[in-house]
Amino acid sequence: MIVTDYNKLVQIRQALNSKFLEREKEVEGILVALLSRQSMLMIGPAGTAKSALSSELSTIIEGCTYFQWLLTKFSTPEEVFGPLSLKGLEQGVYQRITTNKMPEANLVFLDEIFKANSAILNSMLTLINERLFYNYGTPVQVPLMSVISASNEYPDEEEGLDALFDRFLLRYEINPIADETNFVSMLKAAGQTMQMPFMTLEELVHLQFLTDNVIIPDEVYKALSKIRVGLRDEGIRPSDRRFKQSLSVLQAKAVISQRQVVQMDDMMILENVLWEKVDQKDIVSYIIRNHAHDVITQTLYSLKNEANEIFYSTLHDQSPEAGMEATQKMKALMAELNKLKIHNQSRQADIDVLLNKVTSMQQEILDRILEPCHLDNLNEQSWSSSIFFKM
Repeated sequence: MIVTDYNKLVQIRQALNSKFLEREKEVEGILVALLSRQSMLMIGPAGTAKSALSSELSTIIEGCTYFQWLLTKFSTPEEVFGPLSLKGLEQGVYQRITTNKMPEANLVFLDEIFKANSAILNSMLTLINERLFYNYGTPVQVPLMSVISASNEYPDEEEGLDALFDRFLLRYEINPIADETNFVSMLKAAGQTMQMPFMTLEELVHLQFLTDNVIIPDEVYKALSKIRVGLRDEGIRPSDRRFKQSLSVLQAKAVISQRQVVQMDDMMILENVLWEKVDQKDIVSYIIRNHAHDVITQTLYSLKNEANEIFYSTLHDQSPEAGMEATQKMKALMAELNKLKIHNQSRQADIDVLLNKVTSMQQEILDRILEPCHLDNLNEQSWSSSIFFKM
C-alpha cells in the first residue's frame, strides 16, 4: 500500500513537471502543502500558470471538493462563504448556506488574495489557520486541507495584511518561462494533451497519515535551533509557530522523496518558509544552506568532486599508465563508499547513486585501456560519450 501511494505521488509530480515547464519548485511546494495540510502562496505576474497549476491538481485528486475564486476589493462574504439563509433570517437566525463554497472545500485556490476586504478577512484567517468557520454563532470544523493562493504583487505594509501573509507557510516567487526551448514548447502546448495520473481522496489521506508519522532525527532539531540563532543575529525573527509548522513541511518533503525519515538536506525547502520580507530572502537562504548539509552529504560531495577530477585527468593524459593509476584511485573511492554505506544504512540510496556512477567511470577508463588499437587511436574526441558528471 505504501509503495503504491508513493509511486502515484511520483507519477503525479512527474506529470505536473512535464505539463508546467520550469515550475518544478512550485509543483513540489504545492504537493508539500497538500501532504502537510499547510497553505501556500505564489507571487508573480499574471499568466504564469498559478491558477492553472492549482486547478490541475484538483482534477488529479478524485473526490476532492474544490473551490476557486478571484477576489477584488468589492468581493462580498457571500461569494466566498455562501449567502445568508432567508428562511433563517425570518426566524432571527444568522446562518450562511455554505454549499459549494469555501467552508465545504478540501482544496481552495484564492486568486489576488491580498485584495480581500475586512468583511472577508477575519473569517478567512480563522478558517485557514484554525480550520473553523463560525456559522449560526457556532464554530464548525471545516474539511479544508490546503489553501493555495496567488497574487501579482506583495501586500503593502500600510494595508495591515501581515496576519494574512503570515498564514501562508510556503511562499514562492513565480516568474515567466526563462529558457527559450521551454518557451517554444509552451507555445506548441507540449504536454497539454497528456493523460494525467490521479489518486483518490482516500489515498491522499493515507499519504497525509504517512507524512504525520515521518521521523525527524535529533540532528535536524539541532540544526533548526542553529538556523533560528543565525536568523536572529540578522534581525530576522520567524515566529515559534512558523518553526513548529515547518516540521510538517520537512516531513512532507521526505514523503515526496519516498522516505520515512527527514534528512538534513530536506531543510532546503525552508528557504520558502522562514523569511518575513522580500529583502530577507537571500540571507535566509544563505543561513539555511549553511546548516542543511549533514556529514554524509558533505562526504559524498567531496568524493564526487574527487571522482570527477580523476576522470577528467584521463582526458588529458590518455596513456595506459595514467589509465591504470586512475582505475586504482577509482577502486579506492568505491571501497570508501562501500564502507560508508555499511555504517550509514539509512543513507544507502544516496550512497548507491554515487557508487554506481564511480563504478561506471572506472569501467569506461578500463574499456579505453583495453581497446586493441588504444595507442594508435586515442584522442580526446573518442571520449565525447563519457559519463563525466557535473555537480
